[in-house]
Parts: sequence; structure tokens; C-alpha cells
Amino acid sequence: MTSIPGRAFQRVDESPDEEFYRMPRFVAHIDEGAIDAVTSLYRRYLPAGGAILDLMSSWVSHLPPEIDYARVVGIGMNSRELAENPFLDEFHVQNLNRDPHLPFGNGEFDGATICVSVQYLTRPVEVLREVGRVLRQSAPLIITFSNRCFISKAIACWRLLDDEGHLCLISQFLKQAGNWRDVGCCDSRLTRDGDPLYAVVAHRCEGDQES
Repeated sequence: MTSIPGRAFQRVDESPDEEFYRMPRFVAHIDEGAIDAVTSLYRRYLPAGGAILDLMSSWVSHLPPEIDYARVVGIGMNSRELAENPFLDEFHVQNLNRDPHLPFGNGEFDGATICVSVQYLTRPVEVLREVGRVLRQSAPLIITFSNRCFISKAIACWRLLDDEGHLCLISQFLKQAGNWRDVGCCDSRLTRDGDPLYAVVAHRCEGDQES
């Protein structure tokens, strides 16, 4: 499989991510229709009563409010945002671009999400491989994105592609991670009006949980 060249992960702003995310941003990064579409995907794929990992989280996780989960854990960059998130049972402040290793054991979670943030990962294959490690076999990962982002922090290959290209790029990341199956793309708008929303859904491969 052809690897993606390192320059594809360069950013316009290479200043420390900790500085960029130092101030909390209590804002909605997508509109209400797109948020509803995210919640619908979570309702469809995330198992009720399961343990859920919300990667690159902030002050809200868009989980279905009527569904009870055994445990919801957030990984994000701003402690004040994470502390305000009503869905989280616990959270960890971690820069995944600096350290992609997740502080959890193998197979701890029943599902994972990355909402409108995958474009900021400079080591996406390593991060996605780690997500696979901490998920149980066949557990889902839901990656969503729209047409908004902090352009200065988005990786170069993201900036050069259109939305269909973004779907293909995420699929390539998952294939290179090596521990995902049934990678499916929603390549049409999941919303009728307002912000578009696109998604890639994959499931953790069966087999060795170390991979």
C-alpha cells in the first residue's frame, strides 16, 4: 500500500497546538441540522449501555440524550471545555499530534467518535490504529466532517481536496492503520440545508487486540 508523504501532513500554522487551543471556544462548529445528523449517526451505530470514547472532544459530544451509556470518556485539548461537557464521565487532556498513544487498555470501549476534527491530525494513521486497539472487536468508529475548519491547523492534504476526496483520504488512513474493516462512506449530504455533513464509519477487525 502506498504511504502518504510526510509533507501532506504539514500545516500553515505549525505553532504548538497547546497554545492554539489554550483559550476555550464555547461555540458550535456546525449548525443545528448538521448536529442532528451527527446525533442520528451515533444513535444508529453506538450501542446503548456501552463504553464510548469521544476523541478530539470539546464542551459537547452530540450523543443522543435519551440513551444511557455505561461510560463516556473524552480526549481533547482544552480542560475547561471538557469540564463543561455534560456527556462525559471522565476526560483526558492530550495532544494526539504529539502523543498518539491512548491511556487505556486493549478493548476497553464499545464505540468511538471523531466529530469535525479529523483534519487536524498530523499522525492520523497512528491515532486510528490506537483507537482500534482500545475498541472491542467489531466496535464502530464514526468520523464526521463538514466544510468548516480552522484552515491554518488543517493538514495540507485536507486543504487540497474536496469533500469526496476527504472521504477517500479518511478511508486510506483507516486502511493503513490496518485494524479496521467494513469502511463505509456517506458521500452525499446527510443534511438537506445549511452545513453539509459527511461521515466515514468503520468497525474494529476481529483478531489480535494488540494490532
